[in-house]
Amino acid sequence: MKAMEKLIDIMSALRDPDSGCPWDREQTMESIVPYTLEEIYELVDAIEQNNTEEIRDELGDLLFHIIFYSQMASEAGSFDFAGVAGAVSEKLERRHPHVFAGQQLNSVEEVKSNWRKMKREERGGDYLGAVARALPAMLRAEKLQKRAAQAGFDWDEPAPVLAKVEEEVDELKQGMAAGEGRSRLQAELGDVFFAAINLARHLEINPETALREANNKFEQRFRFIQSTLEANGENLETATMERMDELWEQAKNEL
Repeated sequence: MKAMEKLIDIMSALRDPDSGCPWDREQTMESIVPYTLEEIYELVDAIEQNNTEEIRDELGDLLFHIIFYSQMASEAGSFDFAGVAGAVSEKLERRHPHVFAGQQLNSVEEVKSNWRKMKREERGGDYLGAVARALPAMLRAEKLQKRAAQAGFDWDEPAPVLAKVEEEVDELKQGMAAGEGRSRLQAELGDVFFAAINLARHLEINPETALREANNKFEQRFRFIQSTLEANGENLETATMERMDELWEQAKNEL
């Protein structure tokens, strides 16, 4: 593809030790990780806004980062973009034998089960292997729980999971009442989060999506409080908690 070749050539030119861009030349894989994560979140935002032009642009930015990493690896003699594309192509063909090798899989569940089986074999049977520690904690918790569930370590329905959430909340309450230190309360709160993510999994709700929706809802309601106060000659700095709570309840009913 000419467009892809052009992008690879541009990246090579940017990293040229003599005529390249000073900023691009000094970057390392570690240094551009924050920018890569930023691009991923910007892509998610564009998708949520259903802005096709922004989606295209953000996909382009993300593709550029993939080529950036590949260029640096090529300079180090490890691999290049062709190697990246070749490896993922081989893996996709291997993991889709029902498409490329004539295997009969007749349902989505059969496909998913076969996919999980092959991934476990690739990990040497380690159910929790390859769950990257660098993943956001919420996503890693969900993946760990899914892997454990594949081994049969799971509840059959949401009710006992909700009971576990309530149990963890009670333990947090007890720790607070007993005046436990920060380290202990942090551990108890972590258990609450972990159990809540497990409940989301059993309810087939993406916890990241649920929290993003809660963030947006909070933002809308808080802005309602601010705008209502200002419309009445008041402000956030001087308003009492009782006044703001009153407006919060109003926002819940109107938004």
